[in-house]
Amino acid sequence: MATYAELYALQGDDALRQKVAVATVIAAEAILKEDPPVAARVEWAKSVTTYPIGERARDILMLILAANKSAAVATIQSASDATIQTAVDAVVDGLIAAGS
Repeated sequence: MATYAELYALQGDDALRQKVAVATVIAAEAILKEDPPVAARVEWAKSVTTYPIGERARDILMLILAANKSAAVATIQSASDATIQTAVDAVVDGLIAAGS
């Protein structure tokens, strides 16, 4: 189980943040292909192109870290691309549902 200090430090893990950034863009691209389009989802996906991806990824990474607080640091750092994509997709759905 990661400590709060370890979870906070993970937001600075460049490799992890880069994976989350790519997964965020992939999530946005998938949303733009949805048929029929849902306005709130399309607006969020469009915002990915106007909001600095580094900041967006950091925000999403912090939510992913919170959701995985019971995991060990090594487990979080070694997460596969598919696992990260699933986590990002879940966070994105939550943000859209909350109107963020």
